[in-house]
Amino acid sequence: MNAPFRLLPPPAFLAEPELARVLAALSGARVVGGAVRDAMLGIAIGDIDLAVAMPPDAVIAALRRAGLRAIPTGLAHGTVSTLAGTRLVEITTLRRDIATDGRHARVAFTDAWEEDAARRDFTINALSLTPDGAVYDYCGGRDDLAAGRVRFVGDPGRRLAEDYLRLLRFFRFQARYGHVPPDAATKAALRAAIPGLARLSPERIWAELKRLLTAPDPAPALALMAELGVLDAVLPEGADAGARLPVPPDPILRLAAILRGDGDALAERLRLSKAERTRLAAFRRPPPDPARLAEALAETPADILAGRALIAGETELAARLRTMAAPAFPLSGRDVVALGVAPGPRVGSLLAETRAFWLARGCRDDAEICRAHLADLIAEQATP
Repeated sequence: MNAPFRLLPPPAFLAEPELARVLAALSGARVVGGAVRDAMLGIAIGDIDLAVAMPPDAVIAALRRAGLRAIPTGLAHGTVSTLAGTRLVEITTLRRDIATDGRHARVAFTDAWEEDAARRDFTINALSLTPDGAVYDYCGGRDDLAAGRVRFVGDPGRRLAEDYLRLLRFFRFQARYGHVPPDAATKAALRAAIPGLARLSPERIWAELKRLLTAPDPAPALALMAELGVLDAVLPEGADAGARLPVPPDPILRLAAILRGDGDALAERLRLSKAERTRLAAFRRPPPDPARLAEALAETPADILAGRALIAGETELAARLRTMAAPAFPLSGRDVVALGVAPGPRVGSLLAETRAFWLARGCRDDAEICRAHLADLIAEQATP
């Protein structure tokens, strides 16, 4: 479909003064990709990408003439960036692929919008929007978006062989925009592309999986991944696509919910950050005993405890934990020194023993009772 249709009213972001200034500087520029897709759905947009039918050096010159900063972020692939207020905007020259290796492409510049659209991954990402609100749809993305259908541009096998990251991107987009399952040809192409995952870096795999797990309801996409054998390839440690997924879109919490194998091995293989590894291990422990919540909160942050409860399906316990304040141990090292103990390792040891006493009694004792217990400990140790 080459005739454009109009979004009425035009998306509000087109009227942002700083973006309008960028668009005015670049003759014939259009918004492309996700911003167009999400504007058509009436949901909040994220990054804004532009495409132009002019070479990168002309883009740089046009931006500078308009007093805008030109950042050569990827000249080999035709990308220049600029700032629209605080928003980073990427501007890419229309391209066609010359050669691909399963991850990266060698491109040639073109002035044909149809050629640029034809090299994109999914039809819903191949839409382009002019500054006055006209949308060009060369691949049937409008109908696919309305139907909730994630469809590759052209032949699925060819699109996947060009960049195997698209295998994981498919399921991420299916989780957010897909309301109907893919057709048989697409399923076959997805299965056939699984060996190509070995060409992707662990960081790329985790980045896509993490974004999938932040979808409002990733369960159907995970089930499809399991059906096609993709989930086993991505999480060979073992995962249960049918596991109960906590509602908060926390990727580490949801990963802990589906993971059935060695979490340490997964964290090492996918190169999770130290903070991510710590949270994953913490979420995989059993939920707290409802009769001993004070002790649990004294030892572990409430969000971790609530996450454990959610994974176990104990939603009421999770809600209760979120309303409870963590009890604070009433003594410090100064209390130990005040009772005549010289500063040093013994202070920490006595404080730890007193804290254990406080925990064992349900964290209910005040400073006076804890101080009396501390005094008894000191006296016992002083007795020959």
